[in-house]
Amino acid sequence: MCGIVGYVGKRPCRDLLIAGLEKLEYRGYDSAGISLLQDGRIESVRAVGNLANLREAVSRDERVNGGGVAVAAPPATIGLAHTRWATHGRVTEENAHPHGDCGDEVHIVLNGIVENHDELRQQLRAEGHVFTSETDAETVAHLIEKHYDGDLTEAVQKAFADLRGHYAFAAMHADHPDTLVAARQECPLIVGLGDGETFVASAIPAFLAETRTALLIENGEIVTITPDGATIIDPDGNVVTDRDVDEIMWSEEDAEKGGFPTFMLKEIHEQPDAVAETIADRLAGDDRVDLSELELSEDFILGLRRIVIVACGTSYHAGLVGRYAIERWARIPVDMDIASEFRYREPVLGENDLVIGITQSGETADTLAAMRLAREQGARVLAVTNVMGSQATRDADTVLFTRAGIEIGVAATKTFTSQVAAMYLFALWLAQQRGTLPAERIAELIAQLKTMPGRIKETIASTDARVQAIARAEHKGRFFLYLGRNIGLPVCLEGALKMKEISYIPSDAYAAGEMKHGPIALLDEETPVVCVATDSPILDKVLSNIEEVRARGADVVAIATEGSQRVAEVADLTIFVPRTDWVLQPILAVIPLQLLAYYVARMLGLNVDQPRNLAKTVTVE
Repeated sequence: MCGIVGYVGKRPCRDLLIAGLEKLEYRGYDSAGISLLQDGRIESVRAVGNLANLREAVSRDERVNGGGVAVAAPPATIGLAHTRWATHGRVTEENAHPHGDCGDEVHIVLNGIVENHDELRQQLRAEGHVFTSETDAETVAHLIEKHYDGDLTEAVQKAFADLRGHYAFAAMHADHPDTLVAARQECPLIVGLGDGETFVASAIPAFLAETRTALLIENGEIVTITPDGATIIDPDGNVVTDRDVDEIMWSEEDAEKGGFPTFMLKEIHEQPDAVAETIADRLAGDDRVDLSELELSEDFILGLRRIVIVACGTSYHAGLVGRYAIERWARIPVDMDIASEFRYREPVLGENDLVIGITQSGETADTLAAMRLAREQGARVLAVTNVMGSQATRDADTVLFTRAGIEIGVAATKTFTSQVAAMYLFALWLAQQRGTLPAERIAELIAQLKTMPGRIKETIASTDARVQAIARAEHKGRFFLYLGRNIGLPVCLEGALKMKEISYIPSDAYAAGEMKHGPIALLDEETPVVCVATDSPILDKVLSNIEEVRARGADVVAIATEGSQRVAEVADLTIFVPRTDWVLQPILAVIPLQLLAYYVARMLGLNVDQPRNLAKTVTVE
C-alpha cells in the first residue's frame, strides 16, 4: 500500500508533489522519492524514512549541486513522487521509488504488487537490461523502455499487457516534457483536472488543495495526462468518451477519509487491500509460501519444541487464530498468553522455543517487555508488527511485517485481518518446512488465501445492509453475548471487544461449550446473542448451543457460511459470508461483527474514531 502522485502543468511542481505525498503518507512511510523532468533530463532524490527525510534530502541536493532538482531554471513543471510501504525488497534508498530504466529516460512510481516480476526480470536481464533495485516495480520501467518507440502511451499499453498482479503506476519519459501516462489494475488511481494543469494520484487528498475536479480511472484502463487534461483508453486501446467528471465536495478531512463518514468505516473497506499487500509476494507461486525474509534456520524450525504467542487486545485475538492454524497445520504445540500476565509469571523457556510477539504499532509496552524476557531466557523471538523501525523490530530476532498501512481509527480493523493473514502465512510456512502437510493441501490453502482479498470485498458488500438493519433493531440492547467454538471463538472475542470499545455496551464472549457453566444465567428475551457458526467439524455442537440459547428466549444472530441452511433454520437472523476453507473463515466472519459494532455505535451517536479513554498505542503498563 504505497502512495503515488504526479503533476504536469505550468507551475513549479516540486513542492506541489511533496505536499501531495504528505496527504498520502498514511499509505506508506518506509521511504519516499521524487523525480522531476528538466531540460530533457530526469533528476531524482530519494530517502529512507518518512517525508521529513525526503525534504532534508531535497534541501541537501539543492545545497550541494547549487540547484539540482530544486532550483534549476526553468523549474520543473512535470514530475512524479512516491511514498513507500515496502513489499519487495528491503527498506533502502536503492529500493525507494521512483525507479528508472537503463538509460534513465523512463521513470515510474507504482503502488501494489507485480506478481510475475521474477519471470519478467529474468527475461529483461537476458535481453541486456540492468537492474539497480530488488523491487518488483523496477520491472515496469524496463518494460516501458523495451516497448518504447517514440510513443509513451503505446509503450505503457504494451508493458501493461505483460504484467500480472494488482497495481497502479504512473510513468514519464525524458522525451515527453508535457506528458504522464498511468495505468490501473485493482489499485486506486484518480486524475485531478485543473486550469492548465493535471494531477494523478492514489487518492483524492493528494491534490484536493489544488483542484476539486476529479476523474476516476477504472480497472484495466490507461490514461494519458497533459496540462490540457486526460485521455483514457480501455484494455483494447479504444478511447473512453463517456466518463463522468466528478466535482469533489468534501472537506480536506473528509477527503482523507476517502469519502467515508469515519476513518473506521474507511479502514473496514481497506481490508481487501491490506490483506492483499500482506500476502501477495509471499504467495508468489501456486504451491509454496515464501518467508525467506525470516531469519530462522532450518535446523531451528525442525527442532522447535513449542511456540508461545504473546500479545494484547486485538493482537491477542489474532494470535489465538494463529494458534489454531499452527497446531493444525504444523503440529507444533502453541501456548497463548496475554503479554501483561506472561511477563510476571516466571515463564519457563529455552533455546528450542519460539516466542511470537504480535503488536500492531510495535510499541506496546507489555508485549515488548514479554519479548525481552523471552530473549533473556534464551528463546528466539519473532515480532509480527505493522510498523518498520518500531521498537519491536529492534527487540526481536526476526520480523514478519503486516502491511496494512496507517490505521487512524482507534478500534483495530484492517490491522486485525492483516495480522490473521500473516499468522496463516507463518503457519503454512512452518508446515511446508516441517513436512506436516501434503504438498497438494498446501497448494489448496494457498489458492484459497489468494482469493481472500476478493472474498473480503464481497463480504463487506453483501453484509453491510443486513448488518445495518440488525444494528437498528438491537442498538438499545443492554448487553451482548458472543458465542463460538474452536476457531470461531477468537472471532467472538474480537467482535465483543469491538462492541465494548466503540459502543460502550457491556459485552462478553464465551466458548459456546462453557455457556451452561454460568453465562446462560445472563440470557433473557432482551439479550442479543451473536453466534459464529461458520462451517467446521464441530458445527453440530454449535447448532445445539444455539438451540439452548433460543430456548431461553434470547434472539440469536448467526454468522454462517454461504449456503448453510441448517444455521438459518435455528437462528433468528443469519448473516452469510462467502465459502472458503473452514480454518480461513475468521478473516471473513469478523467483518460483520466489525460492522455491527460500528453501526450500533453510530446509531447511539458516538465517535467511533476516538472512543473514550482509549489510545491507539498503549506505550505504558
